[in-house]
Amino acid sequence: MTAGEACNREVVIVRPEATVIEAVTLMKNHHVGDVVVVEDRANARVPIGILTDRDIALSLVTYQPTRLHMLRLRDMMSHDVVTSLETESLHEALKKMQSHGVRRLPVVNDDGGLEGILTFDDVIELLSEELTDLAKLVVNEQKRERVPRT
Repeated sequence: MTAGEACNREVVIVRPEATVIEAVTLMKNHHVGDVVVVEDRANARVPIGILTDRDIALSLVTYQPTRLHMLRLRDMMSHDVVTSLETESLHEALKKMQSHGVRRLPVVNDDGGLEGILTFDDVIELLSEELTDLAKLVVNEQKRERVPRT
């Protein structure tokens, strides 16, 4: 399975000049823990950063809460965004997540354009579905073995 096959294609995006309040509102309305910050380059939305709910919480310590409404995403986002090519294997994408210590990985095409996002939570859900299917296989095999052969 590739990162492109496993990723969520519905990504909440925002521009770097957006305010933190705008980003938080988007996160709340879409029930997500992050927004991908993009800019347009040659007809592609290219991820240039990511802002997570954790980034916002940590910013409360760094900035005065009364100034949050004035902050732009470019001031707070993680600029060293780690991405995965949609053609990379899921295993390779997970290794990137692990080695960089990130729980969210924007998935891009060969031109760097945003195609989706792979999140730790989505991977856990996918793996649990796979494990459930394997467990059913074992149960069905055991049932089949109990049927007397004639």
